[in-house]
Amino acid sequence: MLPELSYYARMAWGLFQFLRTPPLANPGEALRAQLEDREQRFLDLVRQAVFEQPGNPYREMFRLAGCRYQDLAEAVRREGLEAALAALKNEGVYLEHEELKCRRPIVRAGRHIPANDTSFHNPLVTGFFENRSSGSRSRATRLRNSTEFLVYLGAHGDLVMREFGLVRKVYIGLSPILPSGHGIVRVATTARLGCRDQRWYTPGGTWRDTGHYRALTGFMILEARLMGLDVPFPAYLPPHDFAPVARLLAQLRANGRSSVVHGPLSSAVRVAAAARDKGYDIRGALFLTGGETVTEAKRAVIEGAGSEVFPRYAIGEFGLVGHACRQMRHGNCVHLYRDAVAVISHRRPAPLADVEVNSLLYTSLLPFAPLVLINAEVDDSGVIEKATCDCALTAAGFTVQIRDLASFGKLTGYGMTLVGTRMVDLLERALPARLGGAPGDYQLVESEGANQTQLTLRVSPRVGIESPEEVRQCFFDEVSKLHGGALFRRTWLHAGAVRVVIAEPLVTQSGKVLSLHLLPFSKGKAAP
Repeated sequence: MLPELSYYARMAWGLFQFLRTPPLANPGEALRAQLEDREQRFLDLVRQAVFEQPGNPYREMFRLAGCRYQDLAEAVRREGLEAALAALKNEGVYLEHEELKCRRPIVRAGRHIPANDTSFHNPLVTGFFENRSSGSRSRATRLRNSTEFLVYLGAHGDLVMREFGLVRKVYIGLSPILPSGHGIVRVATTARLGCRDQRWYTPGGTWRDTGHYRALTGFMILEARLMGLDVPFPAYLPPHDFAPVARLLAQLRANGRSSVVHGPLSSAVRVAAAARDKGYDIRGALFLTGGETVTEAKRAVIEGAGSEVFPRYAIGEFGLVGHACRQMRHGNCVHLYRDAVAVISHRRPAPLADVEVNSLLYTSLLPFAPLVLINAEVDDSGVIEKATCDCALTAAGFTVQIRDLASFGKLTGYGMTLVGTRMVDLLERALPARLGGAPGDYQLVESEGANQTQLTLRVSPRVGIESPEEVRQCFFDEVSKLHGGALFRRTWLHAGAVRVVIAEPLVTQSGKVLSLHLLPFSKGKAAP
């Protein structure tokens, strides 16, 4: 109880610090300055946060690679930042996702490099707004975002506002309440950017499950209002029902007002599907979505309602790292925020699939970033290339894009991230211990449903279970034990996203049975 109270007290204090700090006077100039000086700022950051910190794991990686700071600086100035990062990757200066999450030891050149969940915190900043990335049964990445970091991110928000003309629209958020702090930050940042009419919808749950989270969320919204910021209290959606959002969009259109919906892709698709099913006219609504791949099937549902959809790309350890412009109307493509991160890629087998992918590795560039990471893998794949569109983001200097974005080692439905290895542990250990069977008898399949991402838990008939509901209840009990599990459970239950079938697990084209089957990476067929 005391650690939880301390956590939310720090979050409330961080929110207070953020709200009392004025927004950037010239967001465009702040972006230009960071872009123009990104290489030197990277070198300054690494010198102070890595080479001058004896306990930093990257310092030992550099030593084992035979790379001094002077060598790094010369390589960056001679070859460019991304080329230097690629060379460092080949010499052992990188982090795999499991190493970043402290679930596998870091070993380079036969030597074990000690690390813990605070090893990669930026020692140059003091962060008050604490949040945690999702995805662990026992340990998640703690993020303490400084006021400088949160204020600077407003520059990206200002750019998106101008590209899509958002100031003139009614802003509707589909965001979770606490324990996730993203919803509160989103409504506060949007209000600071000039959106005067906001609504906030969230999956409801019950008072028994979420009463204390509702109270804490209300307290922080009240805190923001007392400081003069006009932010909305969340409205709680009924279970399995996104029609209230669709109805509001139709009412706004009937009154001649434009709207933008910001939230997870599957939730956005459910809103469009509800409009279609109930005959609500939501033509002209704009959906800015994240957390999932914008597939052609999901895009078709939203565009079939006369609306538009554009993706945004965020990573828990880095924040928002990319956003689509108005000209990116196909696939899953975003402009990379090159001021905040550098990215390279390499070919590797996907750990929870049966294919090779272009795995993306990210490097922190902002001097006030919460974590200092170099060539950190996040289990996302994509193609890095030059952006050729004529838009506000290109004009601001964001001339690199990543297309065909997808996650190959995580569940990413509904704007939340759950690391795949944690779910594999649940499927191979927890469920067999409670229900019987063995590893390989339970398989979770993430696939494209008609209107949303669908999770199907397949249970082999060998287990001898006759009641799918018994398995479903046990599954949600175990999910609740994960870090952030209450939020996952609430969101999945609200959307009706999980179904259980008694059937043999799917088999990949090469004959593998994967406990976590992520489509489209693991094309599979039912076992005979």
